[in-house]
Formats: sequence, structure tokens, C-alpha cells
Amino acid sequence: MTPDQESIRGEVDFVRDMMVNDAASAGAGVRVLHSEPGRATVSMTVRASMVNGHDVTHGGYVFLLADTAFAVACNGYGRATVASGGSITFIAPSRVGDELIAEATERARWGRSGIYDVTVRRDGESIAEFRGNSRELR
Repeated sequence: MTPDQESIRGEVDFVRDMMVNDAASAGAGVRVLHSEPGRATVSMTVRASMVNGHDVTHGGYVFLLADTAFAVACNGYGRATVASGGSITFIAPSRVGDELIAEATERARWGRSGIYDVTVRRDGESIAEFRGNSRELR
């Protein structure tokens, strides 16, 4: 195995191990579809227990999905990285049974900090936009 292959394998193992220990994402049924340094795609099916009093997906679950995509993307370098901030704008509602897909993309990375954008979609339509700020732990 080349040094580059070993590094990629280590990064994949790091994200896998992180997700195995992520009880919040697992409890919501979040699945990692794709992971690479600086990019990730995750999905979640909206369950009846995830809707609010207006019969739409509670914003906290949409945020959780976007935050998980962000976490997978910024931890893809194989170094423990956490959120230093995050914000979300809700564009359209989703409902029970909807499959939500969140795609995270690194926008900037310097030193131990980074900025990531995440789009959450339902059937190809954007329903939320999230921006997360990351910070690598020492």
C-alpha cells in the first residue's frame, strides 16, 4: 500500500469510527452515503416521531442531518474536528416518509479552522441551507 493509500484508509477508518460512536445520528437513522476529505453526503428518512405540531419535519432534525454531513466532511482529514458554530436557513418543509439528502462541501480551510456549506434536499429540491464553522482539536 502506498503512503497516499494508507492515509486515505486512515481517514475513512477515522470517520467510520466517529460515526459508530455517534448515538444522536444513529438514533435519527442517518446514513453516510459518501465521505472524503472536505466532502460528504448523508441521508435520513423522516419518521412520524420527527414531525412538529404543523405536521412538518422539526427543524432540529433537519439541522441534525446537515450537522452530521458537516461533521463527516470536516473529520474526513482524519483529525478530530468539532463545530465552532453553525446556522441554517429553512427553505421548504418536508414530511413523514421524505428521504432527505444532505451534501456538505468545504469552502475554506486554514490552520485548524474551516468553513463548510451543506445543502439539504428532498427529491432534488433544496429545503435548507446550512453553514458550519469547524475547529480541529489539538
